[in-house]
Amino acid sequence: MANNTRPGSRLMDRSEYPGKPKPLTSGPDATVSDAVAKMSDKNYGCVVITDPEEKVIGIVTERDIMNKLVAKGLDPNTTKLSDIMTPDPRLAKETDDMLDWLRIMSNERFRRLPVVDDQGRIKAVFTQGDFVSYTWPDMISQMRAMAKAQFAGNFHYLLIGGGIALYSLLMVIILGFR
Repeated sequence: MANNTRPGSRLMDRSEYPGKPKPLTSGPDATVSDAVAKMSDKNYGCVVITDPEEKVIGIVTERDIMNKLVAKGLDPNTTKLSDIMTPDPRLAKETDDMLDWLRIMSNERFRRLPVVDDQGRIKAVFTQGDFVSYTWPDMISQMRAMAKAQFAGNFHYLLIGGGIALYSLLMVIILGFR
């Protein structure tokens, strides 16, 4: 992915980034049962499958567990993560642009994005919810600016409408006293 980022828009520049919890990782030979227990314990929606150097080789999400294990009637105690993982998932670098990844995730319909450092080691997992919460303040500002522009652009209508309303109110009051 091209690194044409705007200041403050890199994944690693977000104030929330340093505080993100360490992703749940596991080797490919662990059982689904063990991974599910850890996912449930930590309330995580995925486990990142890594090699001994912590480089990402796959990901197992709740959806993978449902579609590739439960739906096929496989035994979670004997099925390995490598049997149901999505191999070679899309990976973001810490220096990538946040909004670029939000668009990609939305267009390609995936919800979890492993983030790696320059050596390809797992650092974090971003979810679509993370991206929405990070962009929410910007969207609110844009909505305010649009509302102000709309209000300013239609101000003459508001004056006319307000004048008519005021005139009508005065007429009701004056005619009501006769």
